Formats: sequence, C-alpha cells, structure tokens
Amino acid sequence: MVESWMVELANGVGRFFLNPLVYWAIILAMAVGYKRIKKERHHFGLKIFDIFSEWKNTWLISMLFGFGLSIITIGAGMVFSYDTIMLIAVVTILLSLSLRLTMLSPVYTFGITFLLLLLAPIILENQSFTDLNLFAAPNFTGLSLLLALLLPAEAFLLKRHKRNKTFPDMELGRRGTWIGVHHLKKMTLIPFFVLIPAGPITSIAPFWPYFSLGGETYSLMLVPFIIGFDHVIRSDLPEKAAARLARSTHILSVVVLLLAGGSIFIGWLSLAAIVVGIIGREYLSYRHRIMDRQKTPFFSQTPRGIKVLAVIPGTPADRVGILVGETIVKVNGKKIDWIEQFYYALQESGAFFKLEIVGDNGEVRFVQSALYEEDHHELGVITAASRHRDKQLA
Repeated sequence: MVESWMVELANGVGRFFLNPLVYWAIILAMAVGYKRIKKERHHFGLKIFDIFSEWKNTWLISMLFGFGLSIITIGAGMVFSYDTIMLIAVVTILLSLSLRLTMLSPVYTFGITFLLLLLAPIILENQSFTDLNLFAAPNFTGLSLLLALLLPAEAFLLKRHKRNKTFPDMELGRRGTWIGVHHLKKMTLIPFFVLIPAGPITSIAPFWPYFSLGGETYSLMLVPFIIGFDHVIRSDLPEKAAARLARSTHILSVVVLLLAGGSIFIGWLSLAAIVVGIIGREYLSYRHRIMDRQKTPFFSQTPRGIKVLAVIPGTPADRVGILVGETIVKVNGKKIDWIEQFYYALQESGAFFKLEIVGDNGEVRFVQSALYEEDHHELGVITAASRHRDKQLA
C-alpha cells in the first residue's frame, strides 16, 4: 500500500503540469505586470515595480495553504471528477481574461463552478454535442468546503501587504483634480492534492473516502488554483485598509465554513455557503468602495510639503527609509510647498541631502544621506503631483 501511495504521489505531481492553469498563471502574471508598468510609465514617466511584483512574497502562504489543504482533502477523502477540475480551470481563465484580478477570489471561481454544475443537467439535456453524463455526481459539499478553506488564504495575502509595496496609480477626483491612489493587488498559485476516481489506491478505512463519488479506487492529482484580488485605496494608508479588509474576509470565511460544514449533514447548505460567500464578498467590496469614496483623498496635494505616494525600490529614498504616506516639508533647510521646489532644492544640494519629514504621528524626523553617481536623480520619491509635472514638461 505504501508503494502505491508513493507512486500516486509522483503521478499526481506529474498531472499538475497537465492542467492549463499552471501555464495560464505565468502568462497572467506577466500580462498583469506589463499592464501595470505601462500605466506607471504613463502617469509617472518610469517603471516603479518589476513585472512579477504582483506574484512576489506570496509563495510562503501558497505552499503552507497547499500543504494544509492537501492534508485535509486526502485525510477526509475529498474526491472530485476530472471534469470538475477542468471546469474550475476554464472558469478561472475566463474570469481573468480582462487581466483584472478582482474576480479571482475563490468565492467567484468556485462559486460560479458550483452554479454551473448545479445547472449542468438542465443545460446538457437541451444539447446534443457532449455526453449527458459529462458532469455526473458533482461533489457539491467538497466544493463549498474548498471555497471556505481558501478564503483565509485571500485574507492572509491581504494582511501581508507591507508599506511601500503596494502599487500607486492616479485618477481624477470629484473636483476634477488628479489624486493618488493605491492598489492592494496580489495573485498566487496554490497547489494542493485531491482524489480523482479510478486508480490503484483503495479504501484505507471504512469511512474513507468520506466525500466520494461512488467509486472504489482512486488516484491523486496535484491541482493548481489561482487566487487574486485588486482593491483600490484612496482615503487611507494602504496597509491600514488591507488590515480591515483582511479582518472582514476572515469573518466571512468562518461563516462560509460553518455553512459548508453543515452541508455534510444537510446537503442544501452547500448552496447556502456558496451564495453567502458571493454576496458577502460583494458586500465587503461595496462597503469598502463607499466608505473610501466618502472620505477625503489621502494622497492629494497638501498646502504644506509634498506627500509621498510611492518610493521606488533601490533608490536613495528607499535606502533612508522614507515611507509611503509621509510628508516631506524641507530639503536642506528649505521649505517645500510644491513639487518643483523639491526638485530644484535637490539639484542645488550637490552630493548630499537632508530631509525633514512629518510622519504618521505628526512629528518631524530627519533623514540624510550622500547621493552617489548611480543614484536616482530625484531620490526615487513619487508624489501625487508627479503626473502634473510630467504633463508640464511634455
């Protein structure tokens, strides 16, 4: 038995590379990164983050959740048909064709797959192109449980957003002036094992597999799952907004998990879990957008100093620890009231600069450093007024 399990583990990893989501994830990450860089160049005249930045610093959560999910799915004996796994892949690809990550929450990918499987018998009866038994005996309880178990991964990815690592953008405010915004945007690939019908593995206990499709033998498959999101932040520091959204997502995941767990005993609760997940996620996004738009834009131009919208990695500003959301009020003792004064003062400073910065607590701190030949000539500070300066120079 141990030998058959080891062989199936190896075969399951091999089946991972037969799933189109593996290759689509790479294409999607590159396309999303290229689209973002194009906008960065349009608004700020340069690239701020690398092409794979949406994917960076996600692999630890991806591997940990994948390992945990594999233990749960194999231990509980969650069996899914190959058709269901491919349908999840197709739905995920279709939802991400716009290159927006907003629809890659598990509530949408698993939720839409669940609803399609629910309607499949009606749809297949009215066509003659495919087999009527294409999606026979779907594991609805298993799908709702996977949705509930993957929602915390989205919450943890939100929570892990660090200052200076979110993506700046510009948009027109209500008064027709340009304001700075930030995108909480990430995507990752979570691989986990599931059981599929037919194979060399037989039952290891009377209750196993618990979520079966009526078969007697099984194989292992390492399944890739893409998870992603994109929240726009206008009225607060991105990391604070990320903490709020993560907390709300965790609460939603607990509610969905309770309903999905209840579906083990009452089948229709799996549909309730899916519906609550979709409606709950939509409500969280709607509430965030409404609250965000009602407040004063955080990254607008200020009457005193210039507010830092972004810091380019590897530049002098990054080296001395300037943070997104802080306000630079003086350069080498000279007051700074608009962006042109900042650049002129830097040009006059020679090979050294000293800045006075107002932090989150309203207190002034000082940073200073030498400027080296290879350093960015504007320190690497991006402000909400940068776009206006680029337009004036054009």
